[in-house]
Amino acid sequence: MTESMPEYVADSDVIDPDEVTTDLVIVTGVSGGGRSTVARALENVGFYVVDNLPQALMLDMAQLALQAGGAARRTAMVLDVRSRAFSTDLTGAVHALRERGFSPRVVFVDAEDDVLIRRFESVRRSHPLQGDGRLADGIAAERKLLAEAREQADVIIDTSHLNVNQLRRRVEELFGGEDVRRLRITVLSFGFKYGLPPDADYVMDARFLPNPFWVPALRDHTGLEDAVSTYVLDQEGANDFVKTYASLIAATAPGFEREGKRYLTVAVGCTGGKHRSVAITEELTAQLRDMRLSAHSSHRDLGRE
Repeated sequence: MTESMPEYVADSDVIDPDEVTTDLVIVTGVSGGGRSTVARALENVGFYVVDNLPQALMLDMAQLALQAGGAARRTAMVLDVRSRAFSTDLTGAVHALRERGFSPRVVFVDAEDDVLIRRFESVRRSHPLQGDGRLADGIAAERKLLAEAREQADVIIDTSHLNVNQLRRRVEELFGGEDVRRLRITVLSFGFKYGLPPDADYVMDARFLPNPFWVPALRDHTGLEDAVSTYVLDQEGANDFVKTYASLIAATAPGFEREGKRYLTVAVGCTGGKHRSVAITEELTAQLRDMRLSAHSSHRDLGRE
């Protein structure tokens, strides 16, 4: 064995965390949520992806990836209920990896029940846990099985309102070339009339500002355009609103990093997610970047009207 290849590590051995160069990501979530798209996107950013891996083999796979190095330095394991070896104790399996010196990150892919039903019906497939019951029964059974995994996930990606390209970009933003140990902040605009983002850590309400919808010259434009952005940010209290939240996020970011949180979603809402929330999101993202924080903007409901 050459010096560049580490020796095999027995199950009972603990690896020195300083010597673990393998970046592990565990992807799970509901059937129909988009795990396959997430897996392909991870491959695009350089991950070696193992699909439908039995949970009992997670530690063995991690050790093999550590030994192999090279292309396996970044490894993603995709778990779902198709594997008969899957159990509800994903938390225990992740804990076992951490006890061995690994630092896995768990990604949970989710979507609203009505969206999942439409997706299954569009491809005329039954749910893996449906049996002789309805689609809704299979979805409910799977949610119960995955409840603890969702609760313990490092990041939840809700794909209800994302197309394939938007989901791919989201994964690339999360797992691309930046330092994986930094807190990554997504500033997400949305419309309250379409519901709250389920993965939001902070929710900002921009509806206290005058709505450009009622200005005929601005109605058909969006917060990405200068005219709307200037109108929104020139309103009384708008800049103080953004600066206050930017300061709050900057003050709490080091604590989140110390506690091991890697992803923070700041949701900015207005009525329809077209004008005020979009302009505020862009400005807040710019201010966070000026504070040397890793932040990017995303607009969930832009274009829905």
